[in-house]
Amino acid sequence: MAVLQMQRVSICALKKDRKAILEKLQALGVMEMNQIADEEGFEKMDTLNAKMSFEKKAQLTENALGILDVYAPEKKSMLSGLAGKELISQDEFQEVTAKKEDIIDKANTIIAKSKEIAETKANIVKLENRIEALAPWLSLDAPMNYKGTRETSMLLGTMPAGMSEAAVYEKAANECPEVEALDVHIISEDADAVYLAVFCLKKEAEKVEDVLRAAGFARPSQMSNQIPAREKASLEEEIQKLKKEIEVAEEEIKGYASIREELKLVGDYFRLRAEKYEVLGTLPQSQRAFVISGYVAANTVPVLKKAIADRYDCVMDVEELKEEEEPPVVLKNNAFSDSVEGVLESYGLPHKGEFDPTTIMSFFYVFFFGMMLSDAAYGAIIAIACFVVLKKFPRMGKSLRKSIKMFMFCGLSTLVWGVLFGGYFGDVVDVVAKTFFDKDITIKPLWFAPLNNPMKLLIYSMAFGLVHLFVGLGIKGYMLLKDGKVLDFFCDVILWYVFLAGLLLMLIPSDIFASIAQAKIVFPPFVNTLAKALSIIGAVGLLLMSGRESKNPALRLALGAYDIYNITGWLSDVLSYSRLLALGLATGVIASVVNQMGSMFGKGVIGAIGFALVFVVGHALNLAINLLGAYVHTNRLQFVEFFGKFYEGGGKPFEPFESDTKYVDIKEETLS
Repeated sequence: MAVLQMQRVSICALKKDRKAILEKLQALGVMEMNQIADEEGFEKMDTLNAKMSFEKKAQLTENALGILDVYAPEKKSMLSGLAGKELISQDEFQEVTAKKEDIIDKANTIIAKSKEIAETKANIVKLENRIEALAPWLSLDAPMNYKGTRETSMLLGTMPAGMSEAAVYEKAANECPEVEALDVHIISEDADAVYLAVFCLKKEAEKVEDVLRAAGFARPSQMSNQIPAREKASLEEEIQKLKKEIEVAEEEIKGYASIREELKLVGDYFRLRAEKYEVLGTLPQSQRAFVISGYVAANTVPVLKKAIADRYDCVMDVEELKEEEEPPVVLKNNAFSDSVEGVLESYGLPHKGEFDPTTIMSFFYVFFFGMMLSDAAYGAIIAIACFVVLKKFPRMGKSLRKSIKMFMFCGLSTLVWGVLFGGYFGDVVDVVAKTFFDKDITIKPLWFAPLNNPMKLLIYSMAFGLVHLFVGLGIKGYMLLKDGKVLDFFCDVILWYVFLAGLLLMLIPSDIFASIAQAKIVFPPFVNTLAKALSIIGAVGLLLMSGRESKNPALRLALGAYDIYNITGWLSDVLSYSRLLALGLATGVIASVVNQMGSMFGKGVIGAIGFALVFVVGHALNLAINLLGAYVHTNRLQFVEFFGKFYEGGGKPFEPFESDTKYVDIKEETLS
């Protein structure tokens, strides 16, 4: 339950050791680079071009892998994404990277072949468009650009849909009666146009075309020098030829599937190089020396000294951070609590000097999650599934592993709450016993059944919520005392505890509470007097002290009154915990409905099969829906109600200079 103390470490070393020291730091992954101001006599290298070159090669391998995934997809199981990176030795890594240029050449070939395929496919589309354009003219037994004989001309084109040969003749006779000869042939027609060929004397061709244009005549956009049917056959033959070329190119690409792993390793190699050169460009350097500076967790400084200071001629300076310096944040929690660090990070890491609530939050998180889902069978399924995944995939990503572990603990909590509430796939034991065996068998809850006593669960939900909120207020008090703000602790924490405690003691024996709890609680007279006294003391204290920073008495009282009004916010927060009741009931009710639906098929083989199908599908959906609901609403209780009492967040995550590979982890530090 801590934010690790950070220190600034500066290393001044000889330039001849620069490469080795950078690689050692990258392999250790314990320092976030944050270079000090430039010193006189020190300059920075321009490594931008080199970095971009390495990034370009890494991207090239990625493009080649993407192409292989299209033409020679890798067979993967559904859970392969959980496996994490493959662990290889440094020798294996070196063996592959020694032939990196050859691999890059092959990657270029894969990409070139892919471009060829794309271009060929584009050509096929063009040819298919040409065939489509020829379709209306296929019955024409002359080339489309046929000029006619010595005395005649052919006018080929389209006219508006519905135009008949008679209409064309009539149009020509009316508009150009001097035309001596005209022959109209409709080649084809569709809903959009009529395709026709008009023959006339060459000397009258211009007049005839003008008349036809006035009626909507238009020449084809493409004219071939072959008979359309022959042109189509030729184009189809060309398409088949291009398709063969594509098949050959695809087979060539598939032939490179054997270098998939090598492409991954080489891509990781260039990523490491790009990262190293990015850092190298930030280092102040002289002719013979260079300086590295950055943030390191205090507990890893000895490791850094042993790896760098004891092995190279250098000076290592370790110093505490300045008051105004905001370091990156590294959390350190126990094996149980670190599983919910991702939840905290999604809200915001603690800033400098702020309390890390992860450990306290983790217990409430698992507690509330299990209470919302509250079915022993569902909890067992979740816990066992997560445990198996954790054991089967020991190298999964760090953040994913934390999330899986968190759900395993939440599953165990759900199992416990299910036993307390008597939920095992809802009431499946009762339904099966009654439907198939005509017996009444019930597994009694260890505590009580929420469906039979929802108001009791509501009371406990709000009680647990009140504890949650009081703990949050207590953390605020701890932080104030830690900063030496005793007056703030008294005014902003103690007075609220007094005020709220008094109100609670007044509420519990009231008729309103009795109607909700369905039980009348009577306190001794002195407790009732104490409750009123605490309420008055708390209210007066808040009225007078909440606006203590203001010197204006009227404004001070107004601010105090406004702070007291925030009791409505507390009421709203407490009521928010009724979602523990709502989601717990939803899980049980839906499960019971699923069981009842399954029992509608009756006894016998058909009934058993029907029940099994409804049972599997229904409970799978119920588990999925309520698992999501429990996750979302448990997060909300932490983010809004709990953190709202004390937590700000906004810390910067620790981003060390490390071997951030994509596909493999290397056992030892990488070489150049």
